Amino acid sequence: MKKIIASASLAALGAAGLQAAYAPGLSPLEKSKLWSVSGLVRGFYDDNPTDSVRSQKQDSWGLEVSPSLAVNVALDQTLIGFNYVYDLRFYDARPRNDADHTHQFKLNLNHTISERYKLEVSDSLDYVEEPDLSTGIAARTLRTDQPYLHNFGRLAFRAELTPLLGLEASYQNDYWDFAEHGSGSLSALLDRDEHLGVLKARWQALPNTVGLLSYKFGIVDHTSKDSTAANDPVLSPITDPTRRDTTTHTVTVGADQSFTSQLTGHVEVGAQFTDYPNRLAVDPESTVSPYVDAYTTWTYNPGCYLRLGIMHKRNATDVAFQPVSATPTLDQESTGIYGAVNHRITPKVTGSLIGQFQHSTFKGGLDDGRVELLGTLGVNCSYQVNTFISADAGYNYDRLDSEIGRSFTRNRIYFGLRATY
Repeated sequence: MKKIIASASLAALGAAGLQAAYAPGLSPLEKSKLWSVSGLVRGFYDDNPTDSVRSQKQDSWGLEVSPSLAVNVALDQTLIGFNYVYDLRFYDARPRNDADHTHQFKLNLNHTISERYKLEVSDSLDYVEEPDLSTGIAARTLRTDQPYLHNFGRLAFRAELTPLLGLEASYQNDYWDFAEHGSGSLSALLDRDEHLGVLKARWQALPNTVGLLSYKFGIVDHTSKDSTAANDPVLSPITDPTRRDTTTHTVTVGADQSFTSQLTGHVEVGAQFTDYPNRLAVDPESTVSPYVDAYTTWTYNPGCYLRLGIMHKRNATDVAFQPVSATPTLDQESTGIYGAVNHRITPKVTGSLIGQFQHSTFKGGLDDGRVELLGTLGVNCSYQVNTFISADAGYNYDRLDSEIGRSFTRNRIYFGLRATY
């Protein structure tokens, strides 16, 4: 699944981030130059920069500065891309920590070994405070007071065995390391190493239809040595983070469909079998849940597109113990629905709308069966002043409705200039 929803929560992205996510290869500017640099300066207003509950909101004006560098090397059979973005957001009136510093590195290598064999290698390293909604499902839905490190790497090999049958084998690794340590900290709850291996068969059933059959094997290893219970600083068999480790087996069937040259769709449905190898004796040994990954893209005019998608799966959670809990929450089952519209109003004016909704149900512990609902919405309008400079403005809205007492709303507006060379 292409990661198109970078998050309505990240005002720095706006329409530019959305467009970059959809770009099929290199842009004309990237093709004409080996490298490009850009700079962003924005003013913004944030009515809840700490994601506090509604009764404790404190608003702030601020300034955002974000330089970036992109390098793209296009060879006969190989495409190499590197991108670095630094983002500084200064808050005039935030109660704690008046500045956020974000670093994002991305590296991609696509190599065509032959007409039948292709290799893809990618890695991204993020140092951020805001939640990561890029996969459509978030384990943490709140901003963190201290930054965290997230590294995502992927290696994929594609082979065309016959004109009708293809095979893809891939491995991906998600590594999370939170700066907040101590009992009940984000490090105790979410420091983890996730592994996912995928085998996928592709069958050209019809000229415009490709059948899919896949098997996924996943491992989640929690790596912290801190207690998961805030009121129990002693690491015990009950509060050991590894109690929440999981192994998963996922089997799916699906299809890639080209309805027209402008409208395409993808769907995978199946079952996810989850085991808890280090569970407590009172906790369930395993569980079975549905798995869904589906999306469609409609490119209705040059520079204009609509994309809708849905994902359902089990995932890690930042919830473990309530003060009187005897056993931990193990994970959560989530459904994420997302959408994006990009419309070129005139040759120089582009509008975009992105949104995401997530429904999560906790499994295990005192919060078993309780629900959280997360919604994000972002609206952006950009004006291309000339080849190198654009101006934009936008609005973002986030809302969390939680049955465990951490509901919040957040409104942001922003306006600024971007220069690219």
